[in-house]
Amino acid sequence: MTGPGSTALLRERYGERYRWLLLLSVMVGTMASIMSSTIVNVAIPDMSHYFTLGQERAQWVSSGFMVATTVAMLTTPWLLARFGYRATYVGAMVLLLVGGIGGGVASHYGLVLAARVLEGLAAGVVQPIPAVIILYAFQPHEQGRASGIFGMGVVLAPAIGPSIGGLLVDWFGWRSIFFMVVPFCIASIALAYRFVPVSSPGGAVAGQSGNTLDWRGLVLGAVGTLCLLNGLVALHGGPGLQAGALLLAAFAALAVFIAWQRRQLARGATPLMDLRLFEYRQFAMGSIVAFIYGTALFGSTYLLPVFMQLGLQLSASHVGTIMLPAGIVLAITIPIVGRLADRHPTHWLVGTGLALLAISFALMVLVDLTSGLWMLVVFAVLGRIGLGFILPSLNLGAMRPLAKPLIAQGSSAISFVRMLGGAAGVSLCGIVLEWRIAAHGDSLQNAVSSPARITAFGETFLLLTGLCLLALVAAWQLRAPKAAAPGR
Repeated sequence: MTGPGSTALLRERYGERYRWLLLLSVMVGTMASIMSSTIVNVAIPDMSHYFTLGQERAQWVSSGFMVATTVAMLTTPWLLARFGYRATYVGAMVLLLVGGIGGGVASHYGLVLAARVLEGLAAGVVQPIPAVIILYAFQPHEQGRASGIFGMGVVLAPAIGPSIGGLLVDWFGWRSIFFMVVPFCIASIALAYRFVPVSSPGGAVAGQSGNTLDWRGLVLGAVGTLCLLNGLVALHGGPGLQAGALLLAAFAALAVFIAWQRRQLARGATPLMDLRLFEYRQFAMGSIVAFIYGTALFGSTYLLPVFMQLGLQLSASHVGTIMLPAGIVLAITIPIVGRLADRHPTHWLVGTGLALLAISFALMVLVDLTSGLWMLVVFAVLGRIGLGFILPSLNLGAMRPLAKPLIAQGSSAISFVRMLGGAAGVSLCGIVLEWRIAAHGDSLQNAVSSPARITAFGETFLLLTGLCLLALVAAWQLRAPKAAAPGR
């Protein structure tokens, strides 16, 4: 394809630097989508007070976003094949822009939740795209470097975002945080029309395949995800029969989803998730790591701000300030590890990151109402160093063995399982936290914290520690097979 906006024409116009300009363009939009997923956490206490919400309803501001993101990720390969990079990317950015503005002006909790769902749908479509671009546009010896530079740029937004967001919440109220994504969305749309090609992955003409979206698979994925999350919520505070029924429905939806995807493959149709991906051992193990890692990461992203505000009685601006050094260290670590990923086995890098993350969660047990703020800063920095080892390494280790036609599907699938783990992690942390607080005779509705509440938070952090250690077992299987055919 050599028409206006084609990959070949853009590469000819901008030369060798084009692949970096393309990466920069999608980096800005991904920054906006990730910022929208994390920055709202510093405003949850204020939002809960404004709308008079309990903890379970308030956490749906995060969980609703995660559900929408998780389901939308399954559509990215089809959207890229049907509409091409540019139309898919710009459409998602417009949706994110509408969600940001809508959440900022909403006067009812239902409208806020709807805005978060729109933002989640946009984030789900956008986030698998960079990995596809890196594996198509960059040579194997520079993919780690590209992943590292991209990762550094992406984490700068959530690193700085909570600090700025905390100040905005204190100064202007919780509504102001929704507007933070607006300038990023506008900039990303402008860059997309200049540097993002209209073609599909591999330079194919958009819409050439003629395949229709697997709506049945998408509905099954959405139903399964919703049943899983509601079942987890019902495990605590709800009827046991209801929880069991919802979790059973989630597993049933998963079984039917797998059977339907196999049928789609057998009859030559394009499945929502190509199950041939899991014939590659490294991808299968990487998916397990991604699920558990997502549970721990997003659970902690929800838990840490709540711990600092409702447990340690710190203001939103204090929370942002404490997290800022950790974010900066993460941004520095990622490009360094990205270069290492081009020369060293990814299973060692991912395993090191998981171990550091587990240690940082375990150390949170030492924090109480009399602890110095430096302890929180040090422990948060340690955890972010761990993330810096995982982020540029996991996708490369899982996806490098894939055949080129499966790359878009692989990026979508591994992002899906990571976000499914994340959606479950947010709910799981909220459930376990309320359970342990109630067990210690306290309540989050009490204005003043207590040692019992701090103990409950510590026990929830230990849950995350255990999950990271469990992921270490699967991470070891990311090592390349010594002598076997690819995919076996």
